[in-house]
This record gives sequence, C-alpha cells and structure tokens, in this order.
Amino acid sequence: MNVEIKEKERIDDLQLKGLKIIQNTDGFCFGIDAVLLANFAKVKNKAKVVDLGTGTGIIPLIIYGKSNAEKIYGVEIQEEVFEMASRSVLMNDIKDNIKIINADLKDIKEVLPTNTFDVVTSNPPYMHNDGIKNPNDKKMISRHEVKCNLEDVIKAASILLKERGKFFMIHRPTRLIDIVSLGRKYRLEPKLMRFVHPKVDKAPNLLLVEFTKGGRPDLKIMDPLYVYGEDGKYTEEIIEIYSEDRSIDK
Repeated sequence: MNVEIKEKERIDDLQLKGLKIIQNTDGFCFGIDAVLLANFAKVKNKAKVVDLGTGTGIIPLIIYGKSNAEKIYGVEIQEEVFEMASRSVLMNDIKDNIKIINADLKDIKEVLPTNTFDVVTSNPPYMHNDGIKNPNDKKMISRHEVKCNLEDVIKAASILLKERGKFFMIHRPTRLIDIVSLGRKYRLEPKLMRFVHPKVDKAPNLLLVEFTKGGRPDLKIMDPLYVYGEDGKYTEEIIEIYSEDRSIDK
C-alpha cells in the first residue's frame, strides 16, 4: 500500500517476509537492542501482545514477522512517532494484525483491557532524566526517563498481563536491582536473564529479562550473548538472530 513519506524519512527493508519500516533520519531509529528483545520474546500461537513505548513499531513488526500472534498492539506517547509507526503498518498492509495506539502508558487501564494479554514487551528509556536540556526532543524521550520511568513500565506490564503471562524487557545491567525489586512489587517474577556483551572481553552493557506474572521464584541465567567477535564482525548467534528464518514462536 502506498503511504506518504515525509521529508527526512526513509524506508528500510527489514529482510523479514518483505516487511519494511519508515524511519526519520533526524529522529530515533531502532537499534540492535530492539532486535534482540523481539527475538528474546517467546510468542506462542494466537498470542495477544502489547509493546510498551513502541517507537517506530520495530518490535511489533519483527514479532509479526517471526510468530503467529493473533494481535499485536504498540503503545507510543509521542504523536509524531506514533503517526510514523502507523504508516509503517499501513505500508505493510497489516492493520488487521498490528495496531499502534497514541497513549501514555501510565494511563494504560483506560487504553487496553487489563489482565488480558499473553505477552508484553518493552525497550524502555534506559537513562535517568537528570540534566535534560530539551525534554521534548524525540531522542531524549526515547533514551531518558522523561515521559515514563522504569516503575511506570513494569506497573503497566503487570496491569495488562493475564495470570502467568510473560513480560520481556531489555535494559541496562546497572539497573538490575531496580528491575528485580520493581518486578516483584508488581507480581512479576524474573524467570530468565541474559547479559549482552559487546565482545568477550567487555562487561555486559545490555540485559534481557523474562518475567512471569504470579510466577514462583526460580531464576535462570542464560549463557552470555556476545555481539562482536575478535574480528570485529557480528558473531554467528547475532547473525542468526537477524536471519529471516529464525522463528520466535516457541
């Protein structure tokens, strides 16, 4: 379907079932963290999914391309980014499968049905909002806790999930204590963690977490995920994650 492409926007091919995404070169384009999260998420057949802070809609698009989810919602507070993600859905002609919602996740009870969803995902802002000079800048909002903080995201996920539903998040290892304590505050028990390292000899800079709503305490730490090998190129596992053939329907 033909859609309007605005100034400074581009169309990127996701190399996944013909899917494409609209991004703004002056805005915040998706990175490897979104791709890692979308592949880390376990999405079963006919699952109902919500992505909180969806940005350009990259996580819903990848989940759609690699699973048989029944319906995927993306919630985005920034109107301009919401509109861009909505055009990507129209461009791919998948509006029956993905719906982008312009809303504040702190008001999630008024937006989506509670205790209903099988899976919630989020790639939230990592950084505190201390010293923010321009709180309306798209990149600032995407990277810093301007419009929401970690507790807001975890609380919203718990509100949306059905009992034993799964919440998948990517964040910084430096926030690990906050992640676990806030998860338990809202009945989200961390069940699986994976640390992501830039290279073998570097400390982890990303953390993937799977929570279960109402789950029992029993945490498993997966083997580390290394992004680059000694040759400076993506490792085989990262290449496999980006591969069109890798399914996340588990």
